[in-house]
Amino acid sequence: MKTITLKIVGMHCTSCAMNIDFELEDLEGVTEASTNYAKQRTIVTFDPNKIKLGKIIEVINKLEYEVKPTSQLKGLNITTKHSKITKYV
Repeated sequence: MKTITLKIVGMHCTSCAMNIDFELEDLEGVTEASTNYAKQRTIVTFDPNKIKLGKIIEVINKLEYEVKPTSQLKGLNITTKHSKITKYV
């Protein structure tokens, strides 16, 4: 299992955070998602053998939120269909 923190932009309320959690936890390979509206971040625990980080970011983007780079993503190439950010530097 891998746990990663993602900075999320575009949440307006706690319902937004709950929506992200619901969608991410519905994905096969994601065991837990904890999104905090006040801190504008989500902490996701997932099995990288079952789901790629790019898919997690893609789901967040489809919900009309944006994932911003964090130090945990530095140097990773992440490919998604709809990602606003495909390479974190």
